[in-house]
Amino acid sequence: MLKQRIITALALLAVLLPAVFYHSPEPFVVVSAVLLGAAGWEWARLNGSGSKNALGFGLGLGACLTAFSLVGGLSVDWSALWIGVGLVWIVVGWVMLHRGVAGWSRWPQPLRLWLGLLLLACAWLALVKARQLGVGFLLSALTLVWMADVAAYAGGKTFGKRKLAPNLSPGKSWEGALSGALGVVVLGGFWVWLDRQGWSDSLSLFSLLWVQGPVFAMLAVLGLSAMSVVGDLLESLVKRSAGMKDSSQLLPGHGGVLDRVDALLPVLPLAMMFAQYSILRP
Repeated sequence: MLKQRIITALALLAVLLPAVFYHSPEPFVVVSAVLLGAAGWEWARLNGSGSKNALGFGLGLGACLTAFSLVGGLSVDWSALWIGVGLVWIVVGWVMLHRGVAGWSRWPQPLRLWLGLLLLACAWLALVKARQLGVGFLLSALTLVWMADVAAYAGGKTFGKRKLAPNLSPGKSWEGALSGALGVVVLGGFWVWLDRQGWSDSLSLFSLLWVQGPVFAMLAVLGLSAMSVVGDLLESLVKRSAGMKDSSQLLPGHGGVLDRVDALLPVLPLAMMFAQYSILRP
């Protein structure tokens, strides 16, 4: 299993890294549209679509995202969208976690399907707009989620006693979640230091938050860390409702695309919201 995970990870990096660091965003737009299209296929399967229909939804989502970029959708200012999508994630997250697995299955199937596809499309748009702001900004947003996950795992294994959501993810604990938030705060300090050394082509998310003051930056970072946990838990809830362990087996050793990006889905639009606020209000 470990060998398989490493091989898959190396293959993904071989595709993603050149696209991320290419001098223009176009390759990253295409690669990310393919990945989110695959996530759309997985989401349709998790919400009751048959094999052919799920494939159609996945291909359709990928094609729509690509067409959206070709007609100039990426040149539009989407600042208001980030606020709306962020509120949707907060409200839907609270309602879903409050109602639990049984509650999710009571939502109308078309609503579940199309809401998920819409949120996937918004996450893709936020991802690509983050790349347009610069490689440094994109990497800082991605590493925020990765650090929250890694530090939460390490803290949970070492100190975890109180279960965070035993019915959804038995391995998660409150101690792990707090460790993840602390890890993100430390990471933020490191990114701010890197930016001051002129390391990157653009300011990181953390530096843009710091411009608004330490209190604002701390609250925003903690909020983003918390939403990464929400994204993870929500995908676990949907998989349990569908009776599936992984969203798919597209990524051998890792599960599916949704299993890898679930925590990013709510964080990316909110990160763009904070970034736009900091840029427009220096």
